[in-house]
Amino acid sequence: MAGKVFFSVSMSLDGFIAPESSEDLMGRQWMELQRWIFPQRFFRENLKLGGGGEEGRDNDIVRETFERTGASVMGKRMFDAGEQMWPEEAPFHTPVFVVTHEKRDPWERPGGTVFHFINDGIESALEQAREAAGDRDVRIAGGGATILEYVNAGLVDEFSIALSPVLFGSGIRLFEGVAAGRVALEPVRAESSPRVTHLTYAVRER
Repeated sequence: MAGKVFFSVSMSLDGFIAPESSEDLMGRQWMELQRWIFPQRFFRENLKLGGGGEEGRDNDIVRETFERTGASVMGKRMFDAGEQMWPEEAPFHTPVFVVTHEKRDPWERPGGTVFHFINDGIESALEQAREAAGDRDVRIAGGGATILEYVNAGLVDEFSIALSPVLFGSGIRLFEGVAAGRVALEPVRAESSPRVTHLTYAVRER
């Protein structure tokens, strides 16, 4: 049985998930937004940042998100930014399908990550990701525009937000342009930790 299609992001209290410019990634605001995840043991191990790290519910959520993901889909903007920042052994360890207008051969990285470049639309990328994921879930990794395309197309089953106590003021707003008249949400789970509040919703057609 096919798994779910989901996304999982950190979001500021005023609704932003990233700065407007990719040059500001790894800047002060973005680092504050992601502060909750950096100390987690699983995150550190996955990116080979050294031993140690925190355990607890935040760490469990990071691990559970990784373990449920059989394949990922991302937009070209996220790939371009990540290509500069990810270590040689990219942190996905599964197939990743990049929605793009370019033709490019698959790019295989150490550790099991293979980037496939899909230039015939979001549905095609998702179909190939589902096939690659088997009975595991497909994660729409980002960025914001790609997530929104999948939400508006009715192709997302569930999403989780790590709501961080940070204000951006401007940037990429997660639900800017959402087809609100067609999307209904059902609360699944809310969990708080010392750093963030984890909110999970099922997505239904309104």
